Amino acid sequence: MKQARFDAQGSCIRWVEADGDGAPLVYVHGLGSASTVYHAHIAGRPELAGRRSLFVDLPGHGISDRPAGFGYSLDDHADALAAALDAAGVSGAELVAHSMGGAVAIVLAHRRGDLVSRLVLTEANLDPYPPRVEGSSGIASYGEDEYVNGVGHARVLAKVGPLWAATMRLADPLALHRTAVGLAQGTRPTMRRMLMDLDIDRLYLQGARSGELADRAGLEAAGVRVRTVPDAGHNVMFDNAEAFAAAVADHALATPGTR
Repeated sequence: MKQARFDAQGSCIRWVEADGDGAPLVYVHGLGSASTVYHAHIAGRPELAGRRSLFVDLPGHGISDRPAGFGYSLDDHADALAAALDAAGVSGAELVAHSMGGAVAIVLAHRRGDLVSRLVLTEANLDPYPPRVEGSSGIASYGEDEYVNGVGHARVLAKVGPLWAATMRLADPLALHRTAVGLAQGTRPTMRRMLMDLDIDRLYLQGARSGELADRAGLEAAGVRVRTVPDAGHNVMFDNAEAFAAAVADHALATPGTR
C-alpha cells in the first residue's frame, strides 16, 4: 500500500500497487466502491499479467482518508488522483475506470493530459442529472444532514443490494453524499464533451443488460470506440470478466459501431 497527500491538511489518497512492465494500468472504482474489489481479479488474468497495476481508492472510499473539509467534487477527486499518479511517478497511464470513477478519469485526462494515454470506461457517467435511481441520484436526493445524520444512508444501504452495500458501508457517508451531488451536477464542459474532445484512445464499455448508451452515434463520430458487452449489466467486470479483460488488454478491439 502506498499513499500521497491530496490536501493542505495532509490527508492521503492510497493505492495498492503491483509491479510490472509497460504503460501502467490505473484502476478507478465507482461511487461507494473500492478498486481492488472491482478490478483485482481482472488484473490477475493472463491477458494482463505482468503489467504494472495501481488500484486507487478515491478520497472518502476504501483505504483513503475522508476529510470532512474536502469538497468531493469531480474536480477534487481528479486532483487527488493526479496527486497519487504524480507520487507514483506515473505518466501516460491507461485508466480503467468504472461509473463515477470514469467521470473522474475523464476530468483527469482533460486537465492533466500528461498522465493519461488511454481511457477504458465502464458505463461512466457522462451527463449531469441522471434519472433517479438508488445509487448516485438517490443519494443526492437527500440533503447532506439528512443523508449523513438522518435516515438517508441507512435507507440507501438497504436498497442497493448486498454486493454494493459491502463496499458502500466502508465509505464515509459525508464523502458519498458530496460525491453523489457533484456527480449529479456534472462539470463544465460536461464529461461527455470532454471525452469527445480528448485526443487519446478511448473505449467505452456498455453492458448489454443496461440498454442503449445515450447518443452512442455522437460519441463514435468523435472517435470514441463504444462496445456493448454481452451478458453484462452495470458491473461488466463481474458479469463478463473474460470480455472485460480482453477489452482492457486490446487497443484495437473494434471499429466504431461494432457491437
